[in-house]
Amino acid sequence: MRQHQPVNPFVCDCIHDTASCLSSSAVRNAAIKHVTIIGGGQMGAGIAQVAATTGHSVVLVDTNEEILKKSAKGIEGSLKRVVKKKFADKPDAGAEFIAKVMANVSISTDAASVVGSTDLVLEAIVENLKIKQGLFGALDKVAPAHTIFASNTSSLPITDIASSTSRLDRFGGLHFFNPVPMMKLVEVIGTSATSQDTFDSLLAFSKALGKTPVSCKDTPGFIVNRLLVPYMMEAIRLHERGHGSKEDIDIAMKLGAGYPMGPFELLDYVGLDTAKFIMDGWVEKDPDNPLMQPSEMLNKLVAEGKFGKKTGEGFYKYK
Repeated sequence: MRQHQPVNPFVCDCIHDTASCLSSSAVRNAAIKHVTIIGGGQMGAGIAQVAATTGHSVVLVDTNEEILKKSAKGIEGSLKRVVKKKFADKPDAGAEFIAKVMANVSISTDAASVVGSTDLVLEAIVENLKIKQGLFGALDKVAPAHTIFASNTSSLPITDIASSTSRLDRFGGLHFFNPVPMMKLVEVIGTSATSQDTFDSLLAFSKALGKTPVSCKDTPGFIVNRLLVPYMMEAIRLHERGHGSKEDIDIAMKLGAGYPMGPFELLDYVGLDTAKFIMDGWVEKDPDNPLMQPSEMLNKLVAEGKFGKKTGEGFYKYK
């Protein structure tokens, strides 16, 4: 890992080199080599790790250098866990692997100064529409014309975020799942203005990361959260009505449906504040939809600061 300096385009493998020799704009756009990731939190760092591991040149950006140092340390720690499994009897090869991946990662606190040579700007910051619009609006003025913009938002409309830019055809969604190095899925979201070349590039990039992409239109919650959040909310309502304890509901869904977590365990893992934020946004857009109605129990827990595992208490208590 290094402090960002002007980056030469990453020399990719022979497959990408062959593709890059072709002259069509679609193929040129598909070969995303240099990625700028905005946001050094868990999601941003996880995406950076995966991209760097698959040979992409990555600049990880945040406003705070301490956050970036923590992100880099977290990436290195995660890679060490990979090495323990894959290079258990080859310590030298493991050390070389970590060094090679970390050499693909740069850090910067100045997004505008590093997007000049990037193929993709991927945002993974706070779920606040105005902040995201402000970020992309500013970067739109300095990023090259070919650069694709994408958001990792889990709940905000991509169309609304993209509206702050002049590159509506080169804007889409890339929704990764936590923890990024382990979760195979990426939802690739296209708006009504996203060009086919851009969408194909985002699909190809997802595959180049070793992920399995699914295509989705810009609809609330995309695919996973559109199905998952109403399911979790209905579990809360079931409990509110006294039709089942949270423990029994969790056991039922794990043993009856084969889910790795019950809905209350999952809510605590995701964060009750996050679930409430998503539901509040959906209720505002579609107030008459019965699937998107708020829960008094959820609202009360959030008001009390009980967000789940990250605060030590949600539907369950954690030591």
